[in-house]
Amino acid sequence: MHRKTAFAYAVILALVASLNYLPIPGIVDAEGRTFGIFALDIYDDALHIASALWALVAGVLSTRASRMFLILFGALYFLDGLLGTYAGSGFLDLGIFTWGVLDISYTLKFLSSVPHLLLGGFALYIGFKR
Repeated sequence: MHRKTAFAYAVILALVASLNYLPIPGIVDAEGRTFGIFALDIYDDALHIASALWALVAGVLSTRASRMFLILFGALYFLDGLLGTYAGSGFLDLGIFTWGVLDISYTLKFLSSVPHLLLGGFALYIGFKR
């Protein structure tokens, strides 16, 4: 299960990295926001590509490597989501250092953090599951 999940994360993260570059109506609005909520930039794309490669390598290597990926990735992404819920920017894409605490509504902070909270939380769940 750990290896299959790591492979699934590799695909999901690669797709996320490509969102800004695929001409799919309704994904990126005229202001460059994905789903009208958050803007993905080159730092986000680099983070998602690196994470996808990490997931792919872990899945190819072993169950142990996949489990370690899920636990470490999950912890990092979940913590990034928690920070994003508070600050509106996270640490993984260096946004907290670049933009600081954003003056936007809590709803928007939460909605833009949901992907990392869900990805991180599910990865932790599967990673700690035997």
